[in-house]
Amino acid sequence: MKQSDKITALYCRLSRDDESQGDSNSIVNQKAYLSRYAKEHSFRNTEFFVDDGYTGANFQRPDWQRMMALVEEGKIGTVITKDMSRIGRNYLEVGMYTEITFPQNNVRFIAVNSGVDSANQQDNEFVPFVNIINEYYVRDGSKKVRTSLRLKGESGEHLTTIPPYGYVKGPDNSEHWLVDPEAAQVVKRIFSLCMDGNGPTQIARMLKEDHVLTPTVYQDRQKRKVRCALPDNPYNWNGSTVAAILERMEYCGHTVNFKTHRQSYKIKKTIENPPEQWKIFRNTHEAIVDEDTFRRVQELRRNKRRPARTGKSNLFSGVAYCADCGEKMYYCTSRNFEERQDHFVCSTSRKKGKDVCGTHFIRAVILEKGVLKFLQILLWYISDCEDLFRNKLGAKRKEDFKKELAAKRRQLTQAQRRMEELDRLFKRLYEDNISGKIIDSRFEKLSADYENEQAELTEKTQLLEQEITQQEKEADSIEQFILRAKKYPNLQELTPAVLHDLVNRVYVSAPDKSSGQRVQDVNISLACIGFLPESIIAEMLTHASKSRTA
Repeated sequence: MKQSDKITALYCRLSRDDESQGDSNSIVNQKAYLSRYAKEHSFRNTEFFVDDGYTGANFQRPDWQRMMALVEEGKIGTVITKDMSRIGRNYLEVGMYTEITFPQNNVRFIAVNSGVDSANQQDNEFVPFVNIINEYYVRDGSKKVRTSLRLKGESGEHLTTIPPYGYVKGPDNSEHWLVDPEAAQVVKRIFSLCMDGNGPTQIARMLKEDHVLTPTVYQDRQKRKVRCALPDNPYNWNGSTVAAILERMEYCGHTVNFKTHRQSYKIKKTIENPPEQWKIFRNTHEAIVDEDTFRRVQELRRNKRRPARTGKSNLFSGVAYCADCGEKMYYCTSRNFEERQDHFVCSTSRKKGKDVCGTHFIRAVILEKGVLKFLQILLWYISDCEDLFRNKLGAKRKEDFKKELAAKRRQLTQAQRRMEELDRLFKRLYEDNISGKIIDSRFEKLSADYENEQAELTEKTQLLEQEITQQEKEADSIEQFILRAKKYPNLQELTPAVLHDLVNRVYVSAPDKSSGQRVQDVNISLACIGFLPESIIAEMLTHASKSRTA
């Protein structure tokens, strides 16, 4: 293609930050400016390439990429832009295009207001310095944005501009989230299905079969802003979407900030922060899921249950643990097994051998019958002797809670006193440095040590305060369990929903054959209240025996 027949590309770009600079940088003004320049300098075959609302920190812009594809195809002879900053504000990449890519493809580059024209070598001497200044502008702007977001996040305001699926922005206050009844029902259903023992992939399949709109499609049809492209199938739920919903603490009514961060304004990839770096502000909006359900779901998610190769799974997978080593029990089955042959064995025994830990072999049907029988006796006892159960368990729980809370309050008081002491030490250190008693280098080292210790103590006090608050809430855990127990007045079958509602874990002991018979203990940790004291279990069994003979 002849040079005279090639396209003259007029490139315009405007980012959101540039909008604050006034009308002079607007796309309309850039177009008018470049059109006039091209006409006055006899450039022909002009074509605009416009990226409106795209940052100059990177080159992931649709029209820039379209223009560069034509450059590489040899269809563009000249690129003209208003100034160097319109190309970009990353001096290394801008330099790569202006110093390497354009010359290699025989493209003339003109940045009018920057006085740059590649046809005149003298104009190009100060281009690198212009690029560095443009990048500094982005870096400084990024720092200011980070500081603003940090202050906003630490004050408890939402950092996300789009509320999670299930919530909408308030009409009078966009910072306040309101429950979206239709979407909230789907969220509740997802948590309920998980409590029934279904994994994210299974739940996604159910929602798809029931023609439930995916969150992105639902938000789009509600005329709300969406982040992702719309899928071809509006009901195509996937496991990762379900898993993300199950893990969002916001559904408990809390604001959770600083869950992710970016290493640099140049790198768009987000990195997850560890939970200890999150900032959680409780009860900032209406909850869709109660705290207890959320906690149980997280426990189930941590103990993911994968079906065996046969496709079969058992409701005790992820719930049954070895009483000796504390590791999970493996569910063992085969296509050749009858149901009564399915069994559990200690995972440590399987991986490291019987010398490390015994097999703790127990048949699945025996485990299920034993746990069902225990729960039936327990529910029967609570139904007939609710006040006695509450009082007996409450006395022990109250004593345990009292000791734990007292210990944590002592730790909190000690940490707070040390923080006050550090404030006094730092003040004295500063005064000694000002008076010349200690040199600057010594001051900097000591002050850094004090600041690090104070930061650790601040984190520790926050954690202790949260634990104390949580433990005080758990004081009514007996009532929570009694309410759950009352949901099953005539329990005949053990389902995943019942098991996960009433039981945390079951611990299987090694069998004892010393009596000539095989005897195996199974200890059950109940939801909300943990293990029952032996005295209560004995009373339960006595009550069941008397009731049968009555």
